[in-house]
Amino acid sequence: MSTPAKPASERIGPPLTPQNGRRPLGNRRIARCGRVRRAGGGGRTRRTYGVDTTRLWVERSGFVINAAPEDAPMLKNARRTHTCGELRPEHAGLSVVVQGWAQNARDMGGVVFVNLRDRNGIVQVVADERSPEAVRQTAAGVHLEYVVEVEGVVALRASPNPKLPTGMIEVVASSVKILSRTPALPFSIEGHISANEDLRLQYRYLDLRRPEVQKNLIARHRGAMAVRKFMDGEGFVEVETPILTKATPEGARDYLVPSRVHPGEWYALPQSPQLFKQILMVAGMDRYFQIVKCFRDEDLRADRQPEFTQIDIEMSFATRELVMELATGVVKTLWNEIGGHEVPEIPIISYTEAINRFGVDAPDTRFGMEHTTVTALLAKTEFSVVRGLLDAGGIAKVMVVKGGGATVTRKQLDAWTQFVKAYRLGGLLYGKVGAPWTGPMSKLSEAELAAISAACGAVEGDLVLLAAGTANAVNAGLGKLRPSAAKELGLIPPGFSFVWVVDFPSFEHDEDSGRWMAVHHPFTSPRPEAIPLLGTGREGEMFADAYDIVCNGYEIGGGSIRIHDPEVQSKVFSTIGLSDEEAQQKFGFLLDALRHGAPPHGGLAFGFDRIVMLLCGTDNIRDVIAFPKTTSAQDLMSGAPSPVPQVQLNELHVQNIRKSEA
Repeated sequence: MSTPAKPASERIGPPLTPQNGRRPLGNRRIARCGRVRRAGGGGRTRRTYGVDTTRLWVERSGFVINAAPEDAPMLKNARRTHTCGELRPEHAGLSVVVQGWAQNARDMGGVVFVNLRDRNGIVQVVADERSPEAVRQTAAGVHLEYVVEVEGVVALRASPNPKLPTGMIEVVASSVKILSRTPALPFSIEGHISANEDLRLQYRYLDLRRPEVQKNLIARHRGAMAVRKFMDGEGFVEVETPILTKATPEGARDYLVPSRVHPGEWYALPQSPQLFKQILMVAGMDRYFQIVKCFRDEDLRADRQPEFTQIDIEMSFATRELVMELATGVVKTLWNEIGGHEVPEIPIISYTEAINRFGVDAPDTRFGMEHTTVTALLAKTEFSVVRGLLDAGGIAKVMVVKGGGATVTRKQLDAWTQFVKAYRLGGLLYGKVGAPWTGPMSKLSEAELAAISAACGAVEGDLVLLAAGTANAVNAGLGKLRPSAAKELGLIPPGFSFVWVVDFPSFEHDEDSGRWMAVHHPFTSPRPEAIPLLGTGREGEMFADAYDIVCNGYEIGGGSIRIHDPEVQSKVFSTIGLSDEEAQQKFGFLLDALRHGAPPHGGLAFGFDRIVMLLCGTDNIRDVIAFPKTTSAQDLMSGAPSPVPQVQLNELHVQNIRKSEA
């Protein structure tokens, strides 16, 4: 679990590499070509990427990276002298100009109070007997969310407000200008918001005024800046890759863009910069990264968007361990910079272990309720419901809810049974441990129940859940039930828990098409010892040189060592059912590049939106994106997607087909 670090006020910048002259993270080489100089010689000195260049820059410039926005110097010619959140008692007597939105306004019979807000905070403005009559009249006409400019003098408040950082002072207005007005609001911006999400997204420009949302966007900005500084310190170069590119099969559906210049031909918006970053390695760029928009036309949910942001990384001459070391540095930087958390050493488990213990390959490791396989213990059971499923080649697993015998209700058990049926499980058996056991599992023999208790560590008072069926159904059903039930029962502690998952299968067999499919993508290299199995019919035994990093049950990043041998790449294409002609048509440019001196290379991509979501303490990715889409891929504010005039379609040589004709 992560532990708190120093508060933001005591931190300067992200934790980069130590100033000890060591080589960058994730690099076997001790020096780069062209960087070595003879001892005592002249000429340009070798750049040491390990030196904390960010801290040097901070010390020389005097700029504090983690400063609150109000600490940033105002532009020289700005009329606004201070932000609303920075005035303090030491400013008493100072003439200031503040600008912002009216959080609220109160006319107390000749004395007008306006709480003025900008993204840095709130300050109270007062127009009373110390203000000219015209100013009091103007202030009395200020309503919610009017944009106002106030000139006045900072004074100590007679009745301080300890809830506000500016609560010791107020601005006595000598001038009030209404810069912009607004009609009645569709929902309240102040305090707790009760409006539904669709209404908030329709008026996103109002929703974005809420401090909670602005805080998320500022955290996102700080994270992006910290990543760029960290990657620069490790010798990486940010390179932009194309948005209009070629449609290639990468798992999800592409968003397509018709070409006006080439009738009947289409661009695709990239699902990732995968092929371009590999080609950059062939080009000798060595260490690449990019904070990049990606696009996937897939079914959406709370942690997915049709357009999303990746921290994309690729490096030449890298092993799996080196990429994982570098990626861990990125995680530590982000968690420290945004949340002030220290990330401990991250454990590594295999894909097989993850499935056996948790049923899923992205487990939440903050709590127990791990699975125990009991197939062998029940192989000869006389409980016909279970025996029939095992005889058909299925498996059996149990999951323990500690103390659940007394706390879990029948209503919850019935709901959990319905829950697992969505994953093709016939149902869920349960037993309350005791003398005797109660519940459907009591139909097992005493010896079988004793063996199950010993295997899973269940004791009197615990609740045991048993699932039997195909391996996929049991793992998926219990695997998805585990975090859902734990959340319902309040068993998940706060904080963050990370795990690396490695050694994924290279291929899985698709029952519908009867073909092998790449588990990650077809550019992932098999483990070196597995490469000879290509084309032998034993592809199901192969493991990939791939790795995912998981936090709290969310896959926050994933990658692999790539195939750099064109012959191996061609064999993988053949394994997934692409003919030589199809492979050349779809991926010929990649194969040609690999034939021109491709170095060993690997990388990964982080889901930046998902990371910020976790660090901001929300479970909805839309809370950390300025202008998100709904779960039906709509932008309710702009009205996208929308029809376009027929003349534009004609220019693109595109014809609309009614849904009934499709």
